[in-house]
Amino acid sequence: MRTLNLKLIALFVLLWCFTEVGAQTKFTLSGEITDAETGEALVGASIAVFDTPHGAVANNYGFYSLTLRKNTYRIVVSYVGYEDLKQEIELSEDQKINFSLSPKSREIKEVVVHSGSNVGLAQMSKEHLNMKQVESIPVLLGEKDILKTIQLLPGISTVSEGSSGFSVRGGSFDQNMILLDEAPVYSASHLLGFFSVLNSDALNDISVYKGGIPAEYGGRASSVLNINMKEGNNKSFSASGGIGLISSRLTLEGPIGKNERTSFIISGRRSYADWVAKGAGILDNDMTLYFYDLNAKVNHKINDNNRLYLSGYFGKDDFGYEDMATNWGNKTATLRWNHIWNNQIFSNTSLIYSNYDYGFNITDEVAMESGIVDVGLKHDFSFYKSPENTMKFGFNTTFHTFNPGELVYEDVDANGEQILEQKQGLESAIYFSNYRKFSNKFSLDYGLRLSMFNQFGQGWQNSYNLDNTKTDSIWFGSGELMQTYFEYEPRLSFLYRLNDRNSMKISYNRMAQYMHLISNSTSGQPTDAWYPSTNNIEPLIASQIALGYTRSIKDGAFELSLESYYKDLENVTDYEDGTDILLNQDIEAQILSGDGRSYGLEVNLKKNTGRFTGWISYTLSRTENKIDGINSYDWYPTRNDKKHDIAVVGNYRFTDRVCLSANWIFYTGNAVTFPSGQYLFDGQSWPYYSERNGYRMPNYHRLDFNLHIDGKKQKRFQSSWDISLYNVYNRYNAYTITFGESESVPGTNEATKLSLFGAVPSVTWNFKF
Repeated sequence: MRTLNLKLIALFVLLWCFTEVGAQTKFTLSGEITDAETGEALVGASIAVFDTPHGAVANNYGFYSLTLRKNTYRIVVSYVGYEDLKQEIELSEDQKINFSLSPKSREIKEVVVHSGSNVGLAQMSKEHLNMKQVESIPVLLGEKDILKTIQLLPGISTVSEGSSGFSVRGGSFDQNMILLDEAPVYSASHLLGFFSVLNSDALNDISVYKGGIPAEYGGRASSVLNINMKEGNNKSFSASGGIGLISSRLTLEGPIGKNERTSFIISGRRSYADWVAKGAGILDNDMTLYFYDLNAKVNHKINDNNRLYLSGYFGKDDFGYEDMATNWGNKTATLRWNHIWNNQIFSNTSLIYSNYDYGFNITDEVAMESGIVDVGLKHDFSFYKSPENTMKFGFNTTFHTFNPGELVYEDVDANGEQILEQKQGLESAIYFSNYRKFSNKFSLDYGLRLSMFNQFGQGWQNSYNLDNTKTDSIWFGSGELMQTYFEYEPRLSFLYRLNDRNSMKISYNRMAQYMHLISNSTSGQPTDAWYPSTNNIEPLIASQIALGYTRSIKDGAFELSLESYYKDLENVTDYEDGTDILLNQDIEAQILSGDGRSYGLEVNLKKNTGRFTGWISYTLSRTENKIDGINSYDWYPTRNDKKHDIAVVGNYRFTDRVCLSANWIFYTGNAVTFPSGQYLFDGQSWPYYSERNGYRMPNYHRLDFNLHIDGKKQKRFQSSWDISLYNVYNRYNAYTITFGESESVPGTNEATKLSLFGAVPSVTWNFKF
């Protein structure tokens, strides 16, 4: 694999040296593409040039650049859900033209859920969802959730029922990078995983990369989920929100001043499940159970070439009963500066802050805290040399402060504390990528990312024997370098277009992950702690190759995509049997590392237009680890291994005001370790465990419905109802299965199944004015 990577780097150098030939007069058309009603940037909006293969796509800030020969052109500007804008342009000099698109009126024949065909795109293993799709998907208790929605896509699966944790191509949930306005979100769950921290009302654009990950992204082994918040309406003030059974939300946005240069958005959400449960007599009055979110953003256009954005997220969960309490939350902040150097060069500079903290009180005298704090800087450039040649390059650096755990206790006789040492690390990277379209049939997107991780003191650096006994400890003072890792991460995506309707793609990427989650759960719990790579824990390295086929059917009304992939993992970690991870001073000695592999086939068939839209996705996969010290050093399935995963999603619009949505889900039960038998010791029966993850939970399946009804359209006020039924046929899927000695037949094991949900109805009223 290392030889392959070196050859790819040499290929990149040759491609970089290859430049365009021919000196012809060219000029550049550039500007922004925005929503005509709100002024929001339309991320991914496209410009196509009639009678040519040329075009451009707006970046994450709505900026586009298109360099063409001197001539008169007819162009069309388009974006899903908006009216096309057609215009004739005489390009005899560099021009800056901003385009504003108007949303389409609701007409049954015009329903479109996908922004065009992927046949001509070199990028593969990428999924994109607009918020209209997210809003129509039925979910638990009517709370719209992008993390639940992406779990209906091929290659992405839930880690447990109701959970917002997700697995991408067999990877664990900590191998997913979740970016909210470029700030990492370390715990994306509310109410122990049943809801995500991502309030759909505050979001603008969502993209998830499963493979072929661009060089600008790094830090995780499996996927990147990139989420852009809304910028705020700079045309007029508006308010929107919703009232549901367990939570309500409110969003306010509008211009600041009268020149349309500054706008804001603030969006809040608060649950009241504890109030409802107390009123129904389900919860005791001494119990607390709620979460809240607050998203806020201000953007200011300094002039035509400079814009500032300041955005933040604040969220918290609180659960308590009498003297016992637990709370956890995220805080993020991002300050960004967009600068247009000229009509071909765009840059973005970001200062980023992220803070995840967790704490609980067992009694008034005992408390524990843990968390992670990041402070980062990013600087990214885009050079739109021509429609056939786009370059991106930049750097980023992040200083991590890890707090694995601190336990403070007090009693009448003594005070004390147990503290796991804080750890510090600096994660840095530089990258370069280049998109080259060599002909109408052949294009290439390649890049290279060079990353480095430095662990700093103060703290002890320990060494251990194979039997986990400590052999040496070295003290490092504050700021002293303890450990350094350096990795090269090549990226490659290749497109060969067979004809206008069919294309073949291949991609390769190598990813380094320098951070590890200390956890013994599948879905991610707030008690989990992040840990850096050290002298005992090496970075996780993932190398993935994927092969794909895309076909457009009936002029884009249907689209079929097939992808197969193979992912090789180095330094994948797991725990020795019986490991206690909570406040374990020597946890590094009990973390074992080895090899992993994941491979599979993904099929996705979409219907994009008409009254009925939706998709069918199927994933056939296998994910295994091989680690010395576990399962007799044989391959064993990971907890995220699922052979079959099927999702069927449909939306049918009866009229311009009534739409019915449904989804059906089936997947193979998770791999788990159950006792293979029992033995007697000292007069008691004890479970006997043989192979790791040698058993399966029962297969999972359910059907959900959602009926969306829009109120009569009024001049200023709009309203709608969402009536949902989760788990329509009331199947009690297994959440956990536990084993204990049978009371009726002593000396034998007895299994007990716990199910969380049967059929769950919900009603939500939405409004906007």
